[in-house]
Amino acid sequence: MADLPTGMPIQLEPLVIRVLAPNASAYTYTGTQSYVVGGGGNVAVIDPGPDDDAHLGALERAIGGRPVHAIMITHHHRDHSPLARRLSASTGAPIIGAAPFAPDDQGSRADAAFDADYAPDRVLAEGDRVSGADWTLTALATPGHTSNHLCFALEETGALFSGDHVMGWATSVVSPPDGDMGAYMASLDKLMGRDDRVFYPGHGEAVENPRRLVRGMLGHRKQREGQILRLLREDGQAIPAMVGRMYAGLDTRLLPAAERSVLAHLYDLANRGLVAQEGETWRIAA
Repeated sequence: MADLPTGMPIQLEPLVIRVLAPNASAYTYTGTQSYVVGGGGNVAVIDPGPDDDAHLGALERAIGGRPVHAIMITHHHRDHSPLARRLSASTGAPIIGAAPFAPDDQGSRADAAFDADYAPDRVLAEGDRVSGADWTLTALATPGHTSNHLCFALEETGALFSGDHVMGWATSVVSPPDGDMGAYMASLDKLMGRDDRVFYPGHGEAVENPRRLVRGMLGHRKQREGQILRLLREDGQAIPAMVGRMYAGLDTRLLPAAERSVLAHLYDLANRGLVAQEGETWRIAA
């Protein structure tokens, strides 16, 4: 995607335009991808992205004067939802999608920070639909990366806007307490039971073979779980020591994310009665 500049509307299919925001980083890859959905009538904008003047202008050009029926939000991270407020003010469109959430944990977080001002006009639940002139988006509850994460299925074409639940460049960060590995795995299993034609993620290229990628992601997480259990069978371990052995050679900027993902795995294993925590040390449960 290096040859796709920020701010340029890319027509992915007749009902879908992608616009890349200028917020590339170690956690966002080339940046957040916003989508304009709809043909000749009104449109929806999915994940308008960070509060950035240039990106707002790029979205307005992609909308092209068409009425905006809805601004749809997959989850409440500040690389996805903040620009919704300005876009809503300029278009009159309601903000619809993921539930608001105020984290009760102020500790270290490795993924994008929460959008504390996110306040949707309408919250969607599993199976809720939003329809426009020639498009229908159905909400699919996919908690895990965040507790309120939604995907949106475009019924007319078989495309799924997968947010950060399934990305086109890396696996998602699952960062407790809002991130939950058990929920994340269950949400991946849910996608395996579907027949979506293509995924349009929040970061990375379109996923043309969704089931193959999801199967690989499930396998990857189960391998990580197996690594953790093997390490703990040797002796009690603290998370930094486990990460040092499991992620040898990892970019140091991503070590906090790796530690949060290992913590998420450990919480899931503890909930299943397989491991236990003693201070900073984790052990196989007696």
